[in-house]
Amino acid sequence: MSYASLSVKDLTSLVSRSGTGSSSSLKPPGQTRPVKVIPLQHPDTSNEARPPSIPFDDIFSGWTAKIKRMRLVDWIDTLFPCFRWIRTYRWSEYFKLDLMAGITVGIMLVPQAMSYAKLAGLPPIYGLYSSFVPVFVYAIFGSSRQLAIGPVALVSLLVSNALGGIADTNEELHIELAILLALLVGILECIMGLLRLGWLIRFISHSVISGFTSASAIVIGLSQIKYFLGYSIARSSKIVPIVESIIAGADKFQWPPFVMGSLILVILQVMKHVGKAKKELQFLRAAAPLTGIVLGTTIAKVFHPPSISLVGEIPQGLPTFSFPRSFDHAKTLLPTSALITGVAILESVGIAKALAAKNRYELDSNSELFGLGVANILGSLFSAYPATGSFSRSAVNNESEAKTGLSGLITGIIIGCSLLFLTPMFKYIPQCALAAIVISAVSGLVDYDEAIFLWRVDKRDFSLWTITSTITLFFGIEIGVLVGVGFSLAFVIHESANPHIAVLGRLPGTTVYRNIKQYPEAYTYNGIVIVRIDSPIYFANISYIKDRLREYEVAVDKYTNRGLEVDRINFVILEMSPVTHIDSSAVEALKELYQEYKTRDIQLAISNPNKDVHLTIARSGMVELVGKEWFFVRVHDAVQVCLQYVQSSNLEDKHLSFTRRYGGSNNNSSSSNALLKETLLSVEK
Repeated sequence: MSYASLSVKDLTSLVSRSGTGSSSSLKPPGQTRPVKVIPLQHPDTSNEARPPSIPFDDIFSGWTAKIKRMRLVDWIDTLFPCFRWIRTYRWSEYFKLDLMAGITVGIMLVPQAMSYAKLAGLPPIYGLYSSFVPVFVYAIFGSSRQLAIGPVALVSLLVSNALGGIADTNEELHIELAILLALLVGILECIMGLLRLGWLIRFISHSVISGFTSASAIVIGLSQIKYFLGYSIARSSKIVPIVESIIAGADKFQWPPFVMGSLILVILQVMKHVGKAKKELQFLRAAAPLTGIVLGTTIAKVFHPPSISLVGEIPQGLPTFSFPRSFDHAKTLLPTSALITGVAILESVGIAKALAAKNRYELDSNSELFGLGVANILGSLFSAYPATGSFSRSAVNNESEAKTGLSGLITGIIIGCSLLFLTPMFKYIPQCALAAIVISAVSGLVDYDEAIFLWRVDKRDFSLWTITSTITLFFGIEIGVLVGVGFSLAFVIHESANPHIAVLGRLPGTTVYRNIKQYPEAYTYNGIVIVRIDSPIYFANISYIKDRLREYEVAVDKYTNRGLEVDRINFVILEMSPVTHIDSSAVEALKELYQEYKTRDIQLAISNPNKDVHLTIARSGMVELVGKEWFFVRVHDAVQVCLQYVQSSNLEDKHLSFTRRYGGSNNNSSSSNALLKETLLSVEK
């Protein structure tokens, strides 16, 4: 495909002949200079008069093909991920590592489980129940080989907050609802895993999650202060009522629990930081909770301080099978179930994927979510409240070099032995010791480093972090989550509806075109605007795109510094390589824009649309409307063709002006030569 205009050689001959005074010499010569253009292959739409219906076969073709290829072994691996590591287990190499990791996490989990159960408003025994059956089930159905599941602080706070308005912590209904909540969470996790809906949670910004977690950690820590102070404070997920009740009860302050709790907390923090800092002493991090429990229990057993409250009697034995008695409050618990499921996706699946990448094996997030769901469903049948992946215990498990899910089975065995043989000893555990364990665990969740990083890197994400954490602190967890998610989605929608659009210029000495704001040395051409749209084009953003194109039509001149002098824009080139999708509304709007340009003698050109976008445009009839010759493979091709038209138009105007002015006079031949030489120089530029 080629386009032609007057060549420099033709202009030279035109200038030389103009001195003769012959008017016929002003006619455009026959010789031309071609512009090389890579032809763009247009799709054939002759047999596709109507857009096809939704291709359900294409949507499910990947799944269907995968199912057909699956063998019996593949089906077993899919249903029971544990068989993937059982088949390749190296007993001589892995067993010792898994054994030590399982024992380490088990020692860490026993006191933590009882502490988190108290945080959830449940008797400590239910923390152990939640660490027993779910751990065994996850070892079979879970995909991660290092993730340690069980009770965690954030979920425990959510459980306490959800059930606090329905039943008092001393009522049996409170326990029944916590178990029902585990069942609902498990069902939701399984549904999302089977339908592969885990991607929905990606719309929540990490800054929102960090702000929510940090604020929740502060609320959790303050809620445990009552065991240090020796008097009751308000049960709330808002910081103001908690602080007010702490101040109001200051006259009831007791020194013994405060001293013991503070001492244990300091020991826990020192052991945790030393274990993190020195690899050879990392066992201190896992042993810290047990050390705090042993120390507190010893002091309580020896000195019997009356002002320090103890855990009391804990039932001995394994949990029995039971089904939830009533589902009357299921509808009320659904929002909390969805929130806990979201936490499971963000935290548990995120931790599991990070550990899988570090240990070099593949992990499917939807399969992982399904495994967590099965663990919660079966756990609820054995008196467990919602369990999920723990960051601290998973980190310890990985640092202990756990290789497979066998470490989880060993952890479950330790919990079972504790339920069978050690519960009589737990009755002397001080409440302040359990509170110190919770405070030590959640202190690492206050992510002030993330806030500093966001302030330095992205002020918008910092504002999201600040808004979410502030709302969570002062208005409660549910409202904090809703506001944070709302703002997160609002930013996503705003970015989608107001995409980045750039005016492109040519880099000197190349045929490469880049954003003129990013590359100030890039130059544009008079009469031509090159615009790149950096997003899909659809009904929500096409209006914004049209407005910006109209602005560029008027305001682009300040960047222009090459080409013939023209008094207006003649061409608008759309660089569409970043456009991954275009819908029917956007195509109709582009057709309207073309008609609008046509009334102002502006030609629209389109460069490098991808296959799907090109096909949609072709089906709409826009290719025929604009003209096939105005679709290009490269921006440079479009610019060259447009330049030829601009130059030809400019020469015709000057030719006409010259004819009217000098055509009948031989005395002005020198003036005519000067005019055409000026034109020649502008073309060469």
